[in-house]
Amino acid sequence: MFQAIIVLFPAGILAGIMSSTTGMASLVSYPALLAVGVPPVFANVTNTTALVLAGAGATVSSQKELKHHYGDLMKVMPLTLLGSILGAILLLEQPADTFEKVVPFFVLAAGLILAFPPSAASLEARQGSKWRSFGFDLLIIVVGAYTGYFGAAGGVMLLALLSRSGKYKFTTYNALKNVSLGASNLLAAIIYAFKSHIYWILVIPLAIGFFVGGFIGPRIVRLIPERLMKGIVVIGAIGLSIWLFLDAYGFVG
Repeated sequence: MFQAIIVLFPAGILAGIMSSTTGMASLVSYPALLAVGVPPVFANVTNTTALVLAGAGATVSSQKELKHHYGDLMKVMPLTLLGSILGAILLLEQPADTFEKVVPFFVLAAGLILAFPPSAASLEARQGSKWRSFGFDLLIIVVGAYTGYFGAAGGVMLLALLSRSGKYKFTTYNALKNVSLGASNLLAAIIYAFKSHIYWILVIPLAIGFFVGGFIGPRIVRLIPERLMKGIVVIGAIGLSIWLFLDAYGFVG
């Protein structure tokens, strides 16, 4: 148990920073749970539960970015919550093993969306379109469902989707992403608590680390220029998609 704490607490800090800056916490925390002996499906469930604290830390640290955007948050959060319920239920019915083969392509798509933002003309053409607005809302629900179901790089996907609106700075999108997915993880964790097995003793050190890292992340994002921050997320997403592809198709042990 002591060895697990030694592994999970620092892993949680690093993963919390990655969660609140790039949305790729699971790149660190999920393998850490596997390394201390948690089976894959339960590692997914335990990781999602601990991630609630990353969202909490990021929420506390992101008040500056959220100050004038609570209306936007109230539009995004209910959609991600709805998706999270669907995803959590789906995971309990159909474990994510079979889904892993398409996840790398989702992550790659998110990275490319961030790398190639819409033009000003494209953004102007979207204004006032009810069908486009409906499609955008539906995609947020899908991302929420993905996060509740599998989770890997769900933050990148939501970040990429929010960035397509072109309304705000990266720091604002990042804050909306952190709070919305934190709430989604909380809802999924409640479902898992009743329907699955959570390794609570391992959640504690991981979650404390997540809170610390989640608090630090938004402060880092404020200091790094937006273009550089986007570049880091894009490179990370592409790298993660390659690793997930190799893992899913049996190229790595």
